[in-house]
Amino acid sequence: MSTTTGTTPTAKAGGNRPNPAAGPARILAQVGGQNLSLIGALVAVLALFGVLNDNFLSLGNMQVIAEAATITGLLAVVQTVVIICGGLDISVGSQAGVASVVSAMAFTSAGSNALAGIAAAIGVGVLVGILNGLVIVYGRVNPTIATLAGLAAYKGLAQLLSDGRAQGYVLNDDIFVFLGRGKIAGLPVMVWILILTAVAVHLLLKYTDIGRNLYAIGGNDTAARLAGININKYLIAVYALIGTVAAVAGILLTARTGSGQPVSGSEGLELKAITAAALGGAALKGGKGGIGGTLLAVALLGCLENGLTVQGINSFWQNVAQGALLVIAVVIQQRRSGERAVGLPA
Repeated sequence: MSTTTGTTPTAKAGGNRPNPAAGPARILAQVGGQNLSLIGALVAVLALFGVLNDNFLSLGNMQVIAEAATITGLLAVVQTVVIICGGLDISVGSQAGVASVVSAMAFTSAGSNALAGIAAAIGVGVLVGILNGLVIVYGRVNPTIATLAGLAAYKGLAQLLSDGRAQGYVLNDDIFVFLGRGKIAGLPVMVWILILTAVAVHLLLKYTDIGRNLYAIGGNDTAARLAGININKYLIAVYALIGTVAAVAGILLTARTGSGQPVSGSEGLELKAITAAALGGAALKGGKGGIGGTLLAVALLGCLENGLTVQGINSFWQNVAQGALLVIAVVIQQRRSGERAVGLPA
């Protein structure tokens, strides 16, 4: 007796036929609409300033943009992590300033020992980060208020330690010169440090239980607690991570400028870091975000800032542009989440 499968040759052929839309749809899903928008904006900015100035797209200027964006990028990466778990750190710029001063002063005090300066800066960064975490967790202080206080306190500490002046001179040291001006495979060492940090944090968030728990805490902290996640431990660890990376940023600031900078070079970094994280898709309510989008936003901000400078536009407009971009990013987030307008009935 013969048997039939119930599948006609036509249906079988149709089932094996590839869907033309599957490829682009899969790529779009992988890249994400937010990132595609950032890529489009970045291309538009590059094209605009490339037309306005022949030197803008030169290899030398691209390197200048990359080096200038490195410190912001480092802080934006860890800012993304803390936003994902429902927090915020407004004090990252001041933390970098303290680390910059400490690295230069310890370097000088230890007889021009770069390793001593670097170790002292990282140690201070870890302590400052843990302090922020303890105030937030055990002091039960809102992260915005706690780190706003840290912004003022750490800025004042950097000024007290340095007497308000640049400290030390590190450009006669091979290690600091290598960090600030060296290259590996044609790329500045500073850029390699950003790349390695970003890759490490991306892998942590995407492929480990720690990353999944951070997303869970930001998405619904009550559910995360009921699932057995020690939220206090995670928050303190995240703020310690921020302090550590902020210290690295401060060390690079010292290496780049040649001396410890209490304010110059670090002031305003917190706004840039938060703007980059928000533009990159990190939801300020927590539970959403990624490192890829943050790096695209850092590149966009860096190109925009450099382009305005090259065109001789008043630097004050850069602050206006950053503020506007932050508002736009938050508005887009609110629209996508379906958040009702203030004052309207629920």
